[in-house]
Parts: sequence; C-alpha cells; structure tokens
Amino acid sequence: MLGFLLLIAVAAIRLRDLFAVVMLFGIYSLLTAVLFMDLDAVDVAFTEAAVGAGVTTVLMMSSLRLVGRWEKRPMHGPLLPLLVVTITGGALIYGLSDAPLLGDASAPAHHHVAPRYLQQGLAEVGMPNIVTAVLASYRGYDTFGETFVIFTAGLTVLMLLGTGSATDVRPAHSPIADQIVLRVVVKFLIPFVLLYALYVQFHGDYGAGGGFQAGVIFATAFVLYVLVFGNQAARDVMPAVWLPRLAAAGVLVYGGVGTFSLLLGKPFLDYGALAADPLDGQHLGVLLVEIGVGITVFAVVLGIFYALSGRRRIT
Repeated sequence: MLGFLLLIAVAAIRLRDLFAVVMLFGIYSLLTAVLFMDLDAVDVAFTEAAVGAGVTTVLMMSSLRLVGRWEKRPMHGPLLPLLVVTITGGALIYGLSDAPLLGDASAPAHHHVAPRYLQQGLAEVGMPNIVTAVLASYRGYDTFGETFVIFTAGLTVLMLLGTGSATDVRPAHSPIADQIVLRVVVKFLIPFVLLYALYVQFHGDYGAGGGFQAGVIFATAFVLYVLVFGNQAARDVMPAVWLPRLAAAGVLVYGGVGTFSLLLGKPFLDYGALAADPLDGQHLGVLLVEIGVGITVFAVVLGIFYALSGRRRIT
C-alpha cells in the first residue's frame, strides 16, 4: 500500500495528469477493498468498493471536466487559510491525545462494548449480521445523525451548483456514444445492477450490505446510464427535481420511525414498540430505517452527479 501511494505521488508530480491520478486513487480504493475482504471486514470492503473505487472516482473526474488545467491566482493571501488549518489541525491532534492507541488490545471498546454486542446482539436484536445490528439498532442515533449529515451535504452542493441543466452536455461525437457494443452491454447490465442493489438493501440483516451500500449501487446504475446514453436520457427516467424531495423523504422515514416509537410511549428509535414481539419490532424498525438511509444516499449521490454533469466547462 505504501508503494502504491508513492506511485500516486510520483504520477501527480511527473505526469501532471489529474485524470490519471484520480484513476490511480480508484485502483488504490479497490485494492483497499480487497485488503478489507482479507481481514473479514466484508461490510467495510463493500462500502470501499462502491464509494471509493466507484462513485468517488466518477465524481472527481466529473469535477475535473469542469475546471481548467491551471488554478487562477487567488485574490487573498495564504496566511488566513494557513492559520485556520493550523488551529484546526492542532485541535484535532489535541483531541486524539487522550484516545487509545490504534490496535490497543486494552482499549475499553474491546473489553466492554464489543463483547456486549457480540454476546447479546443476536438475542436482543435477532440479526445474524452484527454490523447491521450495531449500526441500525444499538447506535441508531448516530446513524440517524450520519443520514442527516449526508442529506445536508447533498443539499448544500445543490444550493451551490444547482441541479444542472436538463440538456445533454456530452460532445456530439463522443467516443462512448459511438460504441454500439458498449451501449448494448450496459443496457443489459443496468437491470441486474438495480436488482443487486435491492438485494443488498433487503438482505443487510443477514449478510453484508445495507441502506448505504444499496443507495450507492442504485445511484451507480444511473451514473452508468448517463455516461453511455447521455444526461437527458437519464433525466427522463429520474428527473433531477425529484432528488431533493427523495433525499428529504429518506430522512423523514428514518425520523418517523423514532417519532412513532415516542408516540407509543417508548424511547426514540426503540424498535421494540413497532410490534408485539420485540424481535419482530427490531426487524421491522431496522428494515424501515435502512430504507430511509438507502433513499437518502441514492438521491444525494445522483443529485451531486447531476449537478456536475449538467454544467458546462468554465472557460
């Protein structure tokens, strides 16, 4: 891994080709996903492959397409940004000074938190996939906050860039548009990608995956459709105006589950209140909140890509 990072640095300095550097980072993310698989961290590998090697690479290349080769001379001096970065970095370093060392076997999490989840998770939540049980049930508050952060980030990007124009901004003689075999293969693959995303969404209780991974994979299918068939064709299927509403709807679904439990006199996000059997309530609650996460992530990722692909290059 260290050697590959060195290769990326050399490529950035010698080649001065940012597109090549982004592709190298995508390959690095894919290799990292393989490493996580070797460490039996399947859910993390899933996320790294879908986000790091997939969506992030496409979004970075879409961003580079909109800017010039050289940065304009800044209108302000470097002292203020340097001061802000220095203070922020110092605060982060100070905050980490009291944290356990990386890999420390005597850390409290390894003696109190993790054993509690592993030993009682199946009996209390009833899910074989302990990762989903922890993320969606035990730390449901945190996941709800993360979902709201994703929604806020997507909304901020859309406020800055807009949803982009509904016109197809690809060149008239795009090399991809002329590849008949590629168009046929992609048209054949997209339904399977969408079906696999649904499998990941609804099988997260028993295997690797969940709402976050499913939302990214679902959005990836539309990104692939845009790259091959054009911006307008994808917007005819999924209009850009729907995406902010879908992102908000996902957050409302998640928060609505917690609000419903409050109305029944239970704590917020207490899934046991959703059914007579607490385990059935846990399954139903996790299913609903994961659907909310999937909808929000799908809408935000696709909305950001629409915002980038719908803009013309700055001249």
